[in-house]
Amino acid sequence: MLSAAAKSISVLPARAASITTVGGQAPAALACDKASLAGSVTQRACAFCGSRVVLYPIADALHLVHGPIGCAAYTWDIRGAQSSGPQLFRNSFSTDLREMDVIYGGEKKLGAALRELIARHSPKAAFVYSTCIVGVIGDDVSAVCKEVAAEVGIPVIPVASEGFKGTKKDGYRAACDAVYHLIGSGNTADIPKFSINLLGDFNIAGETWVIRNYFERMGITVVATLTGDGRVDAIRRCHGATLNLVQCSGSMTSLAKRMEKEHGIPFLRVSFFGIEDMSAAIYAVANFFNDDVLREKAQQVIREELGALVPELRMYRTSLEGKKAAIYVGGAFKAFSLVRALRSIGMSTAIVGTQTGDSGDYETLENICEPGTIILDDSNPLELAKFCLEKDVDLFIGGVKERPIAYKLGIGFCDHNHERKEALAGYVGMLNFAKEVYATVMSPVWQFTPRRDADELFSIGAST
Repeated sequence: MLSAAAKSISVLPARAASITTVGGQAPAALACDKASLAGSVTQRACAFCGSRVVLYPIADALHLVHGPIGCAAYTWDIRGAQSSGPQLFRNSFSTDLREMDVIYGGEKKLGAALRELIARHSPKAAFVYSTCIVGVIGDDVSAVCKEVAAEVGIPVIPVASEGFKGTKKDGYRAACDAVYHLIGSGNTADIPKFSINLLGDFNIAGETWVIRNYFERMGITVVATLTGDGRVDAIRRCHGATLNLVQCSGSMTSLAKRMEKEHGIPFLRVSFFGIEDMSAAIYAVANFFNDDVLREKAQQVIREELGALVPELRMYRTSLEGKKAAIYVGGAFKAFSLVRALRSIGMSTAIVGTQTGDSGDYETLENICEPGTIILDDSNPLELAKFCLEKDVDLFIGGVKERPIAYKLGIGFCDHNHERKEALAGYVGMLNFAKEVYATVMSPVWQFTPRRDADELFSIGAST
């Protein structure tokens, strides 16, 4: 029975084309990849956020936010990317623009901040992020960066990331344009044939190290990681790798295409989440290099990892069989992986949506999801609440903005965004994921939450 709360929430008419049901009566192409509807309080982030996501994990670079101090609140501490060395990226520097800077311009303040910070911290490079107000007052950030770079002798790179200029996806493209200034400037003489770059893995809770280990056990050299645990010198020479692996397709596909066009490096879109997708990524790389020894090593790595993982997953699958989940994440490839990963532990996906998916991504989701699954693009809190209630899901998988929606509804929550503190990628990540889902879904607390409690009372009342 549909709850009164679910009935009370209606979908905005202009949002209807961005929602579909798998196997529905009149399937049509999902409206996506466009600006958010004004007033719908989108869960999607701004262009500035998108650029910070991509570039922030370059650990030995200086990251300076040119704008009001509030924008600088978006720091390492709410992202969770790890570094095996430098910790400079964990600082959030800002020019702290104020009213007088808005009136007279902030270029002098930006130049002074750059000179002081570079002298104090000796970074390998500096990124300067433009915020909304910088776009409004028209500071020439590129000119200031060029002037300071000539003085200090390191790359000082402007990031055209004014928040209002578009969606989070536009911020991704601005970050790719910025980091491309480094690519092609390093020596590639010693890079072997069996070599790759990892693009779009942000080393949350050390995930890049897990993935890197799999490929190194196969005999493959990882030249650079863009941008998880990233280093400026490695990025300078990453054009010497033979293959690019794109993990976060929304953020890094534009850079991969540019490297393919200008440096002749092909790329593969992969995912490192879940058993199926992690294994597919390893096999795809082995097949790309078309080497029998490499294929044998790939099989050995997968055999070893699955031998340890599968027996442990059986226990969780027995308990979770038949439970339902809602997924709302940034990128589509992560959504694909989560649908498959949930299936491997006995759960189904009742709702799935993304912030940055395109029409091809949503076609894929329709193909891999079961009939009746609701698919959403660029959703908002009310829609997510409505469909979670309608589908009576046991688990919500999302990020920091979705957590309160789940808890207010009395639904278990699993953080699969950049705020998580435990690795969820690779085979070890699949086990961590299963443990977290089990602990959340099977917690006895949910039987006492308002939603389930109300259902129980209704049931008792109806029977007496």
